[in-house]
Amino acid sequence: MRGSVTVLDAGGQLLGFRRDDTAVLISGETSTRKAYTALQLDAPTADLVDLVRPDGLFHTLPTALDRPLLFLAGGVPLQRDGRLIGALGFGGGAPEQDHRIATAAIAEADLA
Repeated sequence: MRGSVTVLDAGGQLLGFRRDDTAVLISGETSTRKAYTALQLDAPTADLVDLVRPDGLFHTLPTALDRPLLFLAGGVPLQRDGRLIGALGFGGGAPEQDHRIATAAIAEADLA
């Protein structure tokens, strides 16, 4: 899959970033924002999409912070021993594809 992957530490600082040379440029921004959203809310972004719909509980949250959140599937928190240690975001495909890639990566690294 052509895309970008971002890994953040528990404080939201960039630990790693990689964009495939053939990926769409926006994938870098979306992967980073998905990781940041998953980190801030300690939840996969795929689980949060309905919360920001116009009638959702957090409908104003996407624009409430200086650093914008992105409520599209593809961001997943990283856990070790039940503790949040960071987040991974993948962007570049359809949201469902991005989520599958992100969850497969953290399962492979045993950080789910």
